[in-house]
Amino acid sequence: MYRYDEFDERFVRERVAQFTDQVARRLDGSLTEDEFKPLRLKNGVYLQLHAYMLRIAVPYGTLNSRQLRQLALIGERYDRGYGHFTTRQNLQFNWPKLRDVPEILGLLADVEMHCIQTSGNCIRNVTADHFAGVAQDEIEDPRPTAELIRQWSSAHPEFGYLPRKFKIAVTGAEADRAVIKAHDIGLRLRRHPDTHETCYEISVGGGLGRTPMIGKVVRDYLPKKDLLAYLEAIMRVYNLEGRRDNKYKARVKILVHEIGAEEFTRRVEAEFAQLDGPSINADPEEVARIAAYFAPPAYETLPAVSNTLEAAKAANPAFARWVEVNTVPHKAPGYTALTISLKPQGQAPGDATSEQMRRVADLAERYSFDELRVTHAQNLVLPHVRQRDLFAIWQQLGEAGLATANVGLVTDIIACPGLDYCALATARSIPVAQAIQSRFADEARQREIGPLGIKISGCINACGHHHVGHIGILGLEKRGIESYQITLGGDATENAAIGEILGPGLAAEEVPDAIERIVGVYLAARAEGESFIDTIRRIGLAPFKAAFQETARAAA
Repeated sequence: MYRYDEFDERFVRERVAQFTDQVARRLDGSLTEDEFKPLRLKNGVYLQLHAYMLRIAVPYGTLNSRQLRQLALIGERYDRGYGHFTTRQNLQFNWPKLRDVPEILGLLADVEMHCIQTSGNCIRNVTADHFAGVAQDEIEDPRPTAELIRQWSSAHPEFGYLPRKFKIAVTGAEADRAVIKAHDIGLRLRRHPDTHETCYEISVGGGLGRTPMIGKVVRDYLPKKDLLAYLEAIMRVYNLEGRRDNKYKARVKILVHEIGAEEFTRRVEAEFAQLDGPSINADPEEVARIAAYFAPPAYETLPAVSNTLEAAKAANPAFARWVEVNTVPHKAPGYTALTISLKPQGQAPGDATSEQMRRVADLAERYSFDELRVTHAQNLVLPHVRQRDLFAIWQQLGEAGLATANVGLVTDIIACPGLDYCALATARSIPVAQAIQSRFADEARQREIGPLGIKISGCINACGHHHVGHIGILGLEKRGIESYQITLGGDATENAAIGEILGPGLAAEEVPDAIERIVGVYLAARAEGESFIDTIRRIGLAPFKAAFQETARAAA
């Protein structure tokens, strides 16, 4: 993984010193809240319902054990003993005191971490496929690209005051596990059909929130050497022409929609042609220096199948089920990538206690070349695990309450913090997620249902990605009462789609019944081996709407 150079270290330390002075001036009254707000947002400090919230960047979701242990220490010392992993592969602390934030930033800097550009109208933390570098369907590891963009975008002098926040995601695989089409810019590494060189497919104008849209492809095959200049061209067009009179219409997706993808592409290409590419694009030696940090670890030469693993699975059915659900094939024979679910029964999705973080850090250090990943689905990944070590890891995860076998299943729910924490939320998310988890707690039933993505947002801003959930749940406030709108048919993969609303909103206690009826329609209608989302595409929404309306009538 990437390690800070002298410039990175100096840049972060200077920002810590600068913000320390700004916090001191806010605390002594020299700065008003209105004056302080843009300064704190540039350093990841939000003011939520009950306390400040600090959002920590985890670039492209990659951490080492030392960093995770430091996060555990911060959670224990300055928060309430836990942290919350988000859909942008970041970590949030919900209860820090403002006076403690400079000390926290200093501790983060000690382990090459920071909170810069995790909020505000700037280019946010760049996200990537959480199986980057290990997935069998990967064309090229996207993390060097993500790191290059991180360096280019950090404190970029031209893009510090954009019309609105800006999010970039990168994948290098055939399957999209980074939700690139729901980002302002989505990059996919692919082979050129004629030259077979690795290029970028570039999508622009995706985004969820109040006006959900799927990104449009503006370049099919951009040469890798031209990446930064092309990104610069996109950002210049947006910075110049994006709406600044209405924050709800300020995202680049609105600009693409209003002028059309073809015209937007024309303007970007014209800007790109005028730029001095060599002065913007990264020096090939710098690209090679960055890429070297992401070289594969020193894997052992192992057989493709571990007899030790097979024997443990045969002797322990619970372990076998966990392996089936929570692991994926790896590029290196004898290895696997293991997802650690942060969705056990009764816990807020994405939360991990300081003690759990330390346990995972120990496992990463001992079994995964000291590396782990944060997923956009609010789970953690050990990317380089020998198959023969899985049983020992499973036992230790069980001791930490982290051995839930539900990755990708109905209880692996994405949920924002909602009205329990967020000042923007209009309804709670966490209790609804927990109620659904309780309804579908039986592991055998979860496996019978198969892959099913439920995503919950506590307001229209869609931090829970509900628009692209197979089942999406949006919490709203109607006449002082929390009301939950159900959408169906969303997809966060390479087949990206926005879900459609099934009917009127439901009370919180009615949501599990509605999900039950929807799942019942699927189980009755599915073909052999057919997934939930494929059944929806085959039979359409009408049968599901009819079942949903039964829930609404029963609640009336």
